[in-house]
Order: sequence, then C-alpha cells, then structure tokens
Amino acid sequence: MKTMRCLTAILLAAMVSLPALAQEKDAAAKDKDSKPAAGQPDESQMMAMMMELAKPGENHKLLQGGVGTWTYKVKFWMNPDPNVPPTESTGTTVARAVMGGRYVISEHNGKMKMPGADGKMMEMDFNGMSIEGYDNVKKKFVSSWVDNMGTGIMNSEGDYDPATKTLTYHAEYEPMPGMKTKVREVLKITDKDHHTFEYYEEQGGKEVKTMEIVYTRKS
Repeated sequence: MKTMRCLTAILLAAMVSLPALAQEKDAAAKDKDSKPAAGQPDESQMMAMMMELAKPGENHKLLQGGVGTWTYKVKFWMNPDPNVPPTESTGTTVARAVMGGRYVISEHNGKMKMPGADGKMMEMDFNGMSIEGYDNVKKKFVSSWVDNMGTGIMNSEGDYDPATKTLTYHAEYEPMPGMKTKVREVLKITDKDHHTFEYYEEQGGKEVKTMEIVYTRKS
C-alpha cells in the first residue's frame, strides 16, 4: 500500500507539474517576445497529447497474439564449432496481457542442460520472465528480460516487419564484468499457433546464432 501511495503521488505530481511547466515556458516566451513561442503546445494540448500517447494501438494488439499457454523446444549452441551438436530442452510459457493490453508479461519454465562444477552436463531448472510493449513515444517495440541464470535485466528495442511477420530486437548485456555483448533477437510469427525465436550474439567481431526456440500453442 505504501508503494501504491508513492506511485499515485508521483503521477499526481507529474499531472500538476506539466501544466505548470507549460505556463512557465509561455510566460518566459511572452516576456522575451511579447507573444507565445511558435509551436509551443498549451496546457490543454499537452494533456491531450499525453492521453493520446497512453492509448494502446495496433502494435499492442500484435503483441497480444502471444497471449496464452505455449510449449517450447530449445536448441542451444554453447560451442561455436558447427560440428558440435546443440543441447536441447523443453518447457512451458504462459503469457498474459496487463494494464489494458499495454503490456504482455510472459513466464517461462523448463529444464536446461548446463555444465556443472565438474564440467559434466547436468539438467537444471530454468525460470525466465519478460515484459513486452510498444512505446508510442519512441515508436519502438520494447522488452525487458530476467531469469534465474543471472541477476541483470536485459532491455531490448525493436521493429516489426509486416511483410515477413518478424519482430527484430537489439540489445546489449554484460554476462561477466567488462564483457559487454551485442545481441540480436528475431521472432518469426508463423501463424497464430506457432512462432520461432532466434538469438544471436556477437563473438569475436562476428554474429553467431546461439539459440533457437520453437513455440507451439497449447491453449
């Protein structure tokens, strides 16, 4: 409840301060030129712009196509040698729309084969979560990802190609201190019940595909 009161206070403060800021800018412009600055929105225009930018649209509906329960199969390439086969695992994803369809939150749970302390492959529990949306201000798809394999948050921005029904995201993450890695994520929407996710990392100045996930709708 304390957190909710804080958030409410911040939002109210923003609503109060924006009109005040607009009035201050108008007053400064009048003092300087004896007339409002050209193109400066007034209080009502600013509020109308804020309300319009807060509305979910067609891009948000696109993301809602992923809402539901899915099974997935993962191929993970830990060795850049093409002759070394990838490790494979499976899991389940549950995605839901929140805040009037503005965002989609998905939770991913399954198993993943990883090298243990002795170097031998062992099966580990995997848990991940993402929040996806479309930023009407940036005009970009945005996504944040967390999982139990680390403590960081990876933030991505991307675009949608309607011709290929493909979402492409770009990000950068730091798995080890000083080891910043560029990432490209490609989500191909095959149809309403199937889509494929590909994950690429920059290694030694070259882009390498390290993961592929095939999703099938369960419900």
